[in-house]
Amino acid sequence: MDQAQYDEFPDKLTLRECKVGKKVIVTTLLSEKQTSKKSLAALYKQRWHVELDLRNIKTTLGMELLSCKTPQMNEKEMWVYFLAYNLIRLIMAQAASHNGVLPRDLSFKHSVQLWLVWNKQSEYSDDHTILFNLMAQRRVGHRPGRIEPRAVKRRPKPFSLLMKPRDELKAGIMIYGHNKKLK
Repeated sequence: MDQAQYDEFPDKLTLRECKVGKKVIVTTLLSEKQTSKKSLAALYKQRWHVELDLRNIKTTLGMELLSCKTPQMNEKEMWVYFLAYNLIRLIMAQAASHNGVLPRDLSFKHSVQLWLVWNKQSEYSDDHTILFNLMAQRRVGHRPGRIEPRAVKRRPKPFSLLMKPRDELKAGIMIYGHNKKLK
């Protein structure tokens, strides 16, 4: 955000607090008539889809670690992932429409796997009805109130990075043995 955008914001914001179940939701939707507690609770539950979408972009599509060296190239790499995500979601929407189901009921990972196989099969590439039917076979279960722990599963490895040619390091291991295990 640049300074001009920042200056456009008001000095103070009026907020509304609503206790819904065990949670307190803070919102700028001030009118209780237009936005009830019940609708705020439903909106809050939909945040789970945002969590799933981010997970799909990062884990299913492989954007956990960006491979580029410069910020500009990393930004381009991110946009490619976003494009790929939106294209898969478009195909899922077409498959859902073709089969009379909601797009959120279809599995993203299953759709990606089918699309990757489908692209390699040139004989079926013109008729997408088979692809749409296959995508609609795998449904995601409805799990209201589902929560997941927020923790990093990846653990650092106790090995140093490969910074020399592999052949050179192999020769060193043959002469001197492996390095002692790092703590």
